[in-house]
Amino acid sequence: MVMQTEATEILEEFLSTRSPELREKLVLQSVPLVHYLLGRMGMTQELGADYEDLAHQGLMGLIEAVDHFDAKFNARFSTYASLRIRGKILDYLRTSDWMPRAARKRTRAIQQAISNLWMENRREPTEEEIAARLGVGLEEIQQGLADTNRVLVSLDMMMEADPESDGALYDRLPDEKQANPADLIEENGLVALLGDAIRELPEREQLVLSLYYNDELTFREIGKVLGITESRVCQLHARAIVSLKAMVKHE
Repeated sequence: MVMQTEATEILEEFLSTRSPELREKLVLQSVPLVHYLLGRMGMTQELGADYEDLAHQGLMGLIEAVDHFDAKFNARFSTYASLRIRGKILDYLRTSDWMPRAARKRTRAIQQAISNLWMENRREPTEEEIAARLGVGLEEIQQGLADTNRVLVSLDMMMEADPESDGALYDRLPDEKQANPADLIEENGLVALLGDAIRELPEREQLVLSLYYNDELTFREIGKVLGITESRVCQLHARAIVSLKAMVKHE
C-alpha cells in the first residue's frame, strides 16, 4: 500500500516538527492500513466485536509506528507501520483466548488429520477424506478450515515444531547484521523444498497462494478474481498451508 503524496508530505513535516496536530492527522490518514492488514490476515467484520478489538490493537500499533518511526533507516513508513500493526495484532491473538476452546480443538484435529493422511497417501487429502477420518460432516471441516485460517496459519508460521504453538517462524530467528553462511544454506534448502511442495498442491490452491503472497491481495479480492466466496478462499488457503506443513515435515 503506497502512501499518497499528501500523506508523505505530512509525514515529513511531522518528523521535523513533532506537531500533535500533524501526528493526529497522520494517524487518521493511515487507519485504512489497519483494515487492509486485517483483511490480509483473513479477519473480516463478520467477526463483529472481535474484529473491533483487533482493529483497536492494530490502531495501537499504528500509533506506536508514528511515534517511533525514524527516517534515517531508509525504510518506508508504510512498511514500518505494517510490521508494527501486524505485530500488535499477533501479540493480542497469542495472549488472549479469543477463539472458543472447541473451535481451537477442532482446528488442531483437522491439522493432525491432514498431516496423517498426507503421510499415508503422499498427496493432499480432500475435504471429504478429512471428514471421513474425523467422523464429522463436510460442513464442519469447512468451518474448521476457516477457523484454522483465523489462528493465523501462514507461510511464516508453517515451520513451527510445536503443534500447540501459534508462534511465527520470524519470532524465533536471530536478528543479526552479519548473515551466517550455514544459515543461508539451510534457508535456501528450505525455500527449494517449499517450492517443490507448492507445486504438488492443486492448481487452484497454488493460485490462491500466489495471489495472496506474491500479489498481496486480500481474501476478499482473491474471491472476486476466482469467482468464489471470501470464506471459501480462507478454507483453501488454510488447507494449502496445513498441507505444506505436513509435506515439509515428513520430507
